[in-house]
Amino acid sequence: MDAFFASVEVLDDPSLAGKPLVVGGTGARGVVASCTYEARAYGIRSAMSAYEARRRCPHAVFLPGRYERYSQTSDRLHSVFERFTPLVEPISLDEAFLDVAGARRSVGSPPAIAQLVRSAVRAELGLECSVGVARTKLLAKLASRAAKPVPSLSGTMPGAGVVVVPPDGELSFLHPLPIRALWGVGPATARRLSSIGVETVGDLAAVPGSVLRRLLGSANGGHLAALSRGEDARPVVPAREAKSVGHEETFATDLLERQVLHRHVVRMSDAVADRLRESSLRGRTVTLKVRYPDRTTISRSQTLASGTCSARAIAAMAQALLDAVDVGPGLRLLGVSVSGLVRVGEQGRQLSFDSAQDLGEGDGADRSSLETSRASSDPLGPARTPPDAAWEEVEAALAQIRGRYGRTAVASAALAGPEGISVKRRGEAQWGPSDRRGGRSPSAR
Repeated sequence: MDAFFASVEVLDDPSLAGKPLVVGGTGARGVVASCTYEARAYGIRSAMSAYEARRRCPHAVFLPGRYERYSQTSDRLHSVFERFTPLVEPISLDEAFLDVAGARRSVGSPPAIAQLVRSAVRAELGLECSVGVARTKLLAKLASRAAKPVPSLSGTMPGAGVVVVPPDGELSFLHPLPIRALWGVGPATARRLSSIGVETVGDLAAVPGSVLRRLLGSANGGHLAALSRGEDARPVVPAREAKSVGHEETFATDLLERQVLHRHVVRMSDAVADRLRESSLRGRTVTLKVRYPDRTTISRSQTLASGTCSARAIAAMAQALLDAVDVGPGLRLLGVSVSGLVRVGEQGRQLSFDSAQDLGEGDGADRSSLETSRASSDPLGPARTPPDAAWEEVEAALAQIRGRYGRTAVASAALAGPEGISVKRRGEAQWGPSDRRGGRSPSAR
């Protein structure tokens, strides 16, 4: 998609058309998520700090990102893709690979399908996209980039829209490109390659494989050597299993108070548990991530005996991990994630001696005694606190209430404050904190 988030904002507010528009975290610690080509003409790009973007273009319009809106539009976008082929591999909200080999007889040639996709997206979503057509994922990606509009201070120049790289023209298309065009070439790798005179993909292709393996390591050297020859055997994979589910947030100011940080942990754990439950997943490993004011980042993990999707269990583990971290210097960023994921029903539940539920239909007096004993060492609740399995049932019931009446209808007491219930929404603060200058009132525009 062309400047996807920014284009959605223009679609919703046509008065923004033709203006340098920046979407993302609008505060001093925010980052650019997307920007119009009018803003790109000033050198603004994705992942740039909001501070630097304001310096380059003070008169630009800055809006905080709306993840839910973009996600809804992305769902519609992928529905369009799936009408052409079931082999759709989402890469992000605004990008996907389509394997159209099986659609040639029913729909047409790959270049024709590319034009039909563009027309359908424009007609049904009111947005523009650029399409690359090629034999491999790498070349299709690079071709889609070549098809995009070109920013200019004198006005955005339209792109080709569709760029086709035929099999016999792959190397002539690929070799003139800068080395950073290849996947896996970051700043450090680019500097190493530049030290031996490699600036383009063609330069890289001319370097003996043995030299690349010594310079970059066996795996990376061999991988880049293959890409430089246009070799990319990866298939389009329609379904990717999530490896982890998490939330993290960069704060507008550094946080030092553990009580405040614990509340954020509960909010994030609540959101993570919701996403696990929605995806019918459980996870075993809880990870806490913190970043200090000097940008030093550390993470701490703990693995549970069995998988869980309970916000209470996740928060308890994350809080224990936080208690073992020095927060004296203040925390710039905090995150909670869960990995080691399995589908519900794919993993057996480990029996334990501290769960009354595991005792089945035993003597009621024995069960009551066990509950009292358990509660005496349970810092998370009173004597009548249900076991973890029962808590998951309670939280599932709460999720049904939220599904009917909204996310803020009911929540843990830790999420309630003077202004009501505060829950973390998916994508919230994903691009850093926003400030009042990033509001959506007419005065902010």
